[in-house]
Formats: sequence, C-alpha cells, structure tokens
Amino acid sequence: MKTAVAIRHVHFEDLGSLEPVLTQTGHAIRYLDCGVDDIGAIDPATTDLLFVLGGPIGAYEDDIYPALKDELRLLEGRLRANRPTVGICLGAQLMARVLGARVYPSGVKEIGWAPITLSAAGSESALRHLGQDNTAVLHWHGDTFDLPPGATLLASTAICPNQAFSWGANAVGFQFHPEAAAARLEQWFIGHACELAASQISVTKLRADTALYASRLEVQARKWFDEWLKSVG
Repeated sequence: MKTAVAIRHVHFEDLGSLEPVLTQTGHAIRYLDCGVDDIGAIDPATTDLLFVLGGPIGAYEDDIYPALKDELRLLEGRLRANRPTVGICLGAQLMARVLGARVYPSGVKEIGWAPITLSAAGSESALRHLGQDNTAVLHWHGDTFDLPPGATLLASTAICPNQAFSWGANAVGFQFHPEAAAARLEQWFIGHACELAASQISVTKLRADTALYASRLEVQARKWFDEWLKSVG
C-alpha cells in the first residue's frame, strides 16, 4: 500500500477535501503533529507522498518553535531526493525557505475567499482546475515568500504575487488552501478566533462566503489533486 504522511501544526488544519482522494487511490494516511510526534525520525525518501500543512506560526520562527527544525531538515532531504511533496500555507513557506527564498510578513492579512490568477505555466498544469470559471479559493495568511530560485510560478493574487509554485516535477507549494472543506471550516473560525478579531475580519461574512464558494473548490481541488497524483506516479 502507498503511504502518505501529513504534518499538522494545528489539529483542525488537516488534509480536508484531499483526504478522500488519497483513500480512493490506495494511500495509507498518517498524521504527524508538530511539537508532539518525532518528525526527525521520518526517512525523507521512503514515504510515497509528504504533505506539510498550514499553521499560525512563521517559517522563520524556528528559534521560538524548534520543532520546525526537523521539518526543515525533512523537506531538505525530501526535495533533494525529488520525492512527491505538497506544502500548504506554512508548508509552502517552509519549502520556499529550504529552497533559498526569503519568507517574511507581508504587512497585510489575506484572509477570505477570492480567485487566483494563473500564470502561463499554471494554465498548462493540473492547477488549471483551480483557476477555471473564477473558482474562489480560501486565503488565510499574513506571511509571504519570494519565489525560490529554480521554481516555476503557477498562481498569484494582487495581494500576494507568489500564491503557488512548482519545483521540479514532483513538488508543489500553495500559499492558499486548496484543501479547504466546508464541513471543517467552523473549526477554523473557532480556532483562529483571536486572529480574526485582531484583524477585524467578520466571521459572519467568512461563513456566508464559505457557503457560496467551498463546494465548488472541493470539486475543483479534487480534480487538481487526482491529476497531479497521476503525474507523479
């Protein structure tokens, strides 16, 4: 059986709508929780598929959160071995850092539902499913990153030019959340209540927009993921 390891930083930011695709394609899913599980014990080359998921800390804060050091080492080995890897939000920022790019506060919170603009390369990739017919995706971040050397830009927004990138044939990073699923997001609203209040973002509007946009994102994200999985074998 194929294996998929997903590193979580908060329990409710999980694989979301991507999880059923993994189950249907015969992957055994294993979650590892940052700060709890021994991520340093993972062999970067043996797992068939690695996800590094989102979280409310900075990719540059490993002096404050030393557990991130193990994730950085794991990603470094994973990318060097050219093994299939997906980084989402914090995960993409950690990937960018490993690849030599700067990660830093953007100065603005990009939280809410909005479409992405695909690059020419993005339009020719499996990511085109997320850019069709103004599909809205979930944005939830205050940090951003420069495009890593050698990476290919796939998607942007006006606030955040580097929304998605690929590196080589088997690694992709998303600043936004393609995995967002309507049934899980009430936990996000609760878990990130302090951030939302500090940023004066309306939970009522987030909830209403989720009702409008999440179901389509789930369909399109599964199309992207299914095609991407086939491309990496």
